[in-house]
Amino acid sequence: MSGAPLETSPEPVPSSATRDAVTEVLRRVFGYDSFRGEQEDIITHVADGGDALVLMPTGGGKSLCYQIPALVRPGVGVVVSPLIALMQDQVDALRNLGVRAGFLNSTQDSNSRREVETAFLDGELDLLYLAPERLRLDSTVHLLDRGKVALFAIDEAHCVSQWGHDFRPDYLGLSELHERWPDVPRIALTATATKATHTEIAQRLNLGGAKHFVASFDRPNIQYRIVPKASPTKQLLDLIRTEHAGETGIVYCLSRATVEKTAQFLCDNGIAAVPYHAGLDARTRTTNQSRFLREDGLIVVATIAFGMGIDKPDVRFVAHLDLPKSVEGYYQETGRAGRDGQPSTAWLAYGLTDVISQRKLIENSEGDTAHRRKLNLHLDAMLALCETVECRRVQLLNYFGQTGEACGNCDTCITPPESWDGTVAAQKLLSTVYRLDKERNQHFGAGQVVDILLGKQTEKVTQHRHDQLSVYGKGTELKEGAWRGVVRQLLAQGLLDVGGEYGTLSLTGGSDEVLFKGRKVMMRREPEKVARASYSRPSKAPAVEMSPEAAPVFEALRAWRGASAKEQGVPAYVIFHDATLRQIAAIRPRQLSDLEGITGIGETKLERYGQQILDTLADLP
Repeated sequence: MSGAPLETSPEPVPSSATRDAVTEVLRRVFGYDSFRGEQEDIITHVADGGDALVLMPTGGGKSLCYQIPALVRPGVGVVVSPLIALMQDQVDALRNLGVRAGFLNSTQDSNSRREVETAFLDGELDLLYLAPERLRLDSTVHLLDRGKVALFAIDEAHCVSQWGHDFRPDYLGLSELHERWPDVPRIALTATATKATHTEIAQRLNLGGAKHFVASFDRPNIQYRIVPKASPTKQLLDLIRTEHAGETGIVYCLSRATVEKTAQFLCDNGIAAVPYHAGLDARTRTTNQSRFLREDGLIVVATIAFGMGIDKPDVRFVAHLDLPKSVEGYYQETGRAGRDGQPSTAWLAYGLTDVISQRKLIENSEGDTAHRRKLNLHLDAMLALCETVECRRVQLLNYFGQTGEACGNCDTCITPPESWDGTVAAQKLLSTVYRLDKERNQHFGAGQVVDILLGKQTEKVTQHRHDQLSVYGKGTELKEGAWRGVVRQLLAQGLLDVGGEYGTLSLTGGSDEVLFKGRKVMMRREPEKVARASYSRPSKAPAVEMSPEAAPVFEALRAWRGASAKEQGVPAYVIFHDATLRQIAAIRPRQLSDLEGITGIGETKLERYGQQILDTLADLP
């Protein structure tokens, strides 16, 4: 399901020698026999000196698209990345493969920087990672001028887009790379971009003449589920206990306070969890991120500041306790689950308070009217995904300009929601807001409006004489939860607005169409109560099964890998992914040659770990 390249320029067909070279590096260094999707075309294009803009989902193998050309071309591949906190892990992973890698960023002392700079100038590096702000320094520019640059890779390229969800001002200066080094190929990569973001990346990075590669954004191993928010922390605990006990996960919350509270709640209930947000001191953040990367079964509860560039392959679930601000942000965050291709869950608890909170944040945000309009468009698309009665996966793909068929694996496919004609309910609720405004010049939040419709005799209803309104008690056919659902869906459809410090409701231009012009309003029916989780593993990507004989061998290999990783101070997946250990467990090799050809075992890893694996297996019964 790959899209057609946009505005591509004619370029020579890559030579057979280039294809042979990149395939040899793939096998020898990375231990893979074949490329995935469009990897080979991208890699050969860049290796032959072409510019490329690559849109590929998380877990699709983007890093190989610049790492292999850097190893094939003369000189050093320079990778521009915003992920300062993860550069050490990225470099460790490459060094474990036998690749000579280094980085330059603000975390280093002068001696460490000097060592890396010397290695670069002496031709002793294959890849050099730079934070974007380093390229603003004359010293960095002069360093690159004195060495030989094989290519420039701009990772997380969506950060250059002010339309996107993760804008970084430092990225705007990267358009100058082509002006200063016109003969050095550039490859920009991102895991998430709408057509608007895609266009802006090309314009801002001066990649109009580059070849564009757009892979499918479908992640069939991820099961997307959005549930009505009731008691979100208890719902989360139920999800973990019933479906992901002992597994690694990420939980996203909107505020630092909610992060802290949720992490503590999980710990109090016997679930290993740590918090992560910008308000923690640097040492605590680093420690918690390091634990997440290195420990099995740990859950990190975080704001969206966490996760970009995380290469941990075995994250089995990503949960959102608050509504993401955009579909792009949601897609990128959920994409951190299941990078190994195994079944994983993307779970979101969503309710009326989320819509009100997000609208208030936008109203109070910095920036001009155009900026707030942009934020509202992002939110509208996210609300449409939450409220859809169609396949969520199809809705996601449509957002990114791609098509797909109903997946049979998201919540709306497995348990199709009912829709109902909510026109009369909408008219009653909008009439209540209208009468409060026009007859009393008053504005209230959703709770008061619903209390009026239900005919409740609360202190606030009596105090403001709202029991004398003609709409008082006219909504008893629906329960309170259903009315709150009506409010939420009217907000999502732009038929109601929310604003002010207290989230008061007001009418929109669309409201008149419902009240006075006969506009029909279809709604998603609210469930009577939130059901317990009863989902099985995603069906399109079945979990890898092992024979009873192989299972204990696999666990012994995991134990060896964990000890080795701890000794080296690196995440376990840097040594081998689970998929590699499963293959080893299945064939139980007796000599080093038996390990050749196993996915993920290149020459360096065979030399470094081969005998250790054989020794581990020899100790088993």
